[in-house]
Amino acid sequence: MPLAAAITDVEQLKDRPELARLLAWRAVAVEGAKFDRGELSVYIARNAVREACAILRDDPELKFNFLSDVTCVDWYPSAPRFEVVYHLFSLPRIARVRLKVKLGGDDPTLESITSVWPAANFFEREVFDLFGIRFEGHPYLRRIMMPEQWEGHPLRKDYPVEGYR
Repeated sequence: MPLAAAITDVEQLKDRPELARLLAWRAVAVEGAKFDRGELSVYIARNAVREACAILRDDPELKFNFLSDVTCVDWYPSAPRFEVVYHLFSLPRIARVRLKVKLGGDDPTLESITSVWPAANFFEREVFDLFGIRFEGHPYLRRIMMPEQWEGHPLRKDYPVEGYR
């Protein structure tokens, strides 16, 4: 049985409660959305990610009270190069949403969400260590997996297979 085509039109998705709440809060912060295989992804402006996370967490109807993961995708050589992905879960509603933020390779910085979810601390450190994304306002942004003296970020697509020599 073939899969249904993904829906990427925000107008068709605005009845989804997560997207509707973000559009009501600040429509210009929503850069796009995608509903595919039963999962919603919302593209958020880089300067609004912390507030968007707080809105989804604090809204009494949504209750996205669990940060499952923060990760990154390197789309090199495409532009924008990076996508930072936040996986949120609502325990009371048993619902998931994915927030994505696109970042260029020339300035891969983003506001930390550790003030919203303290658990983001280690996720953001991992993304920093492996991809080189800087999280402004992070309380302790240091390498977490690689040694401190390690050069580069090994999950970037332009990282040499055998490392720098």
